Amino acid sequence: MTTTTLPFGSVPTSRRSAVPATIDATRWESLGPLYAQLLSRTLKCESCLENLILDRSELDAAASEAEANLYINMTRRTSDAQAQGAFTDFVEHVEPKLRTIAFELDRKIATSPFVERLDQQRYGVLLRRLKVDVELFREENVALQTEVTKLDQEYAKINGAMTVEFDGKTRTLPQMARYFEETDRAVRERAWRAVNERRLVDADRMDDIYDRMIALRHRMGVNAGFANFRDYQHRKLHRFDYTPTDCATFHAAVETTCVPAMRELHRERATALGLAPLRPWDLAVDPRGRPPLRPFTDADDLVNRTATIFARMDEGFGSMFQTLRVGDCLDLESREGKAPGGYQYQRQRSRQPFIFMNAAGLHRDVVTMVHEAGHAFHSILSKDDPILEYRSSPMEFAEVASTAMELLTLPYLETFYSPADADRARRERLEKFPTLMPWIAQIDAFQHWVYTNPSHSRSERAKAWADLNRRFGPIVDWSGLEPYTERSWQRQLHLFGVPFYYIEYGIAEIGAMQVWLRSLTSEADAFSRYQQGLSLGGSRPLPELFEAAGGRFGFGPEVIGSLMAQTRSALARLPL
Repeated sequence: MTTTTLPFGSVPTSRRSAVPATIDATRWESLGPLYAQLLSRTLKCESCLENLILDRSELDAAASEAEANLYINMTRRTSDAQAQGAFTDFVEHVEPKLRTIAFELDRKIATSPFVERLDQQRYGVLLRRLKVDVELFREENVALQTEVTKLDQEYAKINGAMTVEFDGKTRTLPQMARYFEETDRAVRERAWRAVNERRLVDADRMDDIYDRMIALRHRMGVNAGFANFRDYQHRKLHRFDYTPTDCATFHAAVETTCVPAMRELHRERATALGLAPLRPWDLAVDPRGRPPLRPFTDADDLVNRTATIFARMDEGFGSMFQTLRVGDCLDLESREGKAPGGYQYQRQRSRQPFIFMNAAGLHRDVVTMVHEAGHAFHSILSKDDPILEYRSSPMEFAEVASTAMELLTLPYLETFYSPADADRARRERLEKFPTLMPWIAQIDAFQHWVYTNPSHSRSERAKAWADLNRRFGPIVDWSGLEPYTERSWQRQLHLFGVPFYYIEYGIAEIGAMQVWLRSLTSEADAFSRYQQGLSLGGSRPLPELFEAAGGRFGFGPEVIGSLMAQTRSALARLPL
């Protein structure tokens, strides 16, 4: 087949036609010559520079989608040697070259004599990010990042292989979560111990992986001129609007406002259950002894009910969700050999979202479904921007898109439940603010300690984690469980694959709560502002994105304290 393409530098009707439709973007042999054309282009004016940015965006989108598909296949089938090998081959042989050519193109754009003539309102956010990327790039870090990515792949593979024999069946760890909600305490304890015994089998391997990651990342930070990886990573994550010091302020604010509320809820739970003290297997069961929420039967049922919710909420939400039901956009059920967790991955060239999760018939699966749908809506609403960087947003705002949807769907949960059970689910979500924020602060504070003390021993790491657990943790009796709890951080995949990407969830929770509070006054206005903010993608600075969506960027004690007070008030209006 002969593919006709417009030459780079022309202005095609569709920018996608600037890249061959049949390109195999998993191979550098296909990508390399096209990137070389971009790099060798002569720039004579600001229009030439603008065309370079736009043409590069479409080539980057092709490469991004190729990697996305390889990653998706790898996480869907962690035991498939071919899928694993294809992703590893890309990581080893294509991704390093992409990083190098990206730096060269970033530098070409950022140092162009025409860069100041571009419309700064349109290109300012992109240009400041490019300048930071040029500032931080070190050739020697390319190979180090490749090694880190391979280690993260090993972590995912180990997790994907974890199963336990329970009640006569082989079950994945996500499938075991349903037993933590059982009213029979003996069943809960047996399930909790089975899961944590299984995790302990591979705990040393996880520590080995993490130790190697820390060493590699520290070298990356030092190579770039930083004292440690934390300061390097904060800069690399384009955190223009807050600093590590602000993160410490967030930790303290959560400690003084959310931790007391969480512990009060746990005291109420202990009283309701008639237990003193609580044990870790007592935190998910209904405190009134009601059976666990079972919202759906299988993945098809989950999708059908979710579609009904979005159609009832808003025509735009409903139509966007329907597009996810066409093509290969959903992989929802838990199964052996599937990586843990959930994510939404935008395939940037086709502009088609993909949602991955491990549904096991629990209420948390409903939360994950609408959460990842929020990400997908964000991708859909910003997909037509020709600048690739603007088709996504800073993670602090990207998580507003998903977390706000968890809250905005609360009035519609009767689609899954009886009115009484819907109230239970609503209470559970609102209790998430005081219970999740401490975990977010603990994980973020742990990372700050880990990477500012890179030569620490494993025993020192265990002590640091235990100290943080006393600062942020629930009122739970851990006696006799120390071998499990001192490594409980290992289940948080962000620590391995996306370091320092976790406080974003806390910042986003603050933004999402503001969107939700607006919906209590005017649902139509909240939905409109939410979609307006999402449609901006990453084209504006973070505070402007929050404002467009109807919130305010900030996470000090005043902001968190106010939201905590309003959350308590809302909980008081719900039945126990």
